[in-house]
Amino acid sequence: MAIKMRKKAKSTVKKVVKKEITTQTRSSSTKAIHREFTFPKTSYIEAVGRRKVATARVRIYEGSGDFVVNNMVAGEYFHGINNAQALYTKPFELTGTKGKFAVSATVKGSGINAQIEALIHGLSRALVEYNPEFKIFLKAVGFMTRNDRMKETRKIGMGGKARRKRQSPKR
Repeated sequence: MAIKMRKKAKSTVKKVVKKEITTQTRSSSTKAIHREFTFPKTSYIEAVGRRKVATARVRIYEGSGDFVVNNMVAGEYFHGINNAQALYTKPFELTGTKGKFAVSATVKGSGINAQIEALIHGLSRALVEYNPEFKIFLKAVGFMTRNDRMKETRKIGMGGKARRKRQSPKR
């Protein structure tokens, strides 16, 4: 038995080697993301769209240009959503203004699906500010109404969940 213990003691000693991450590789990858985008040098119309906790500040410029979300092309930013381009260009298709505007948007909060819905809400509001006659088309589809469904808040003493009940004592 003493022999077995000696073998265990020898096998538990291991050499630990720590790997260091250099900051040079990280900084070079962030430089590649920054790009130059084209926007017309005209005035813009600004609107705010919201969904859950997501907020989208949208600026539309009259004239051709890029569709930019958080300093990225919109297709790259919403790459995880199926048919994302069809979703965020829907307000332009309904109003017949596809290709007539350049869009710059800043989106914060919540998840990617709520962010795209906030972007659609902001685009619709901006288009109505541009031409009030567009409100009829956008309201019929439901883009003008703010979807106010939110995540339910957590309650104290309920075990960390929103709708969980307290455990009743049996004895």
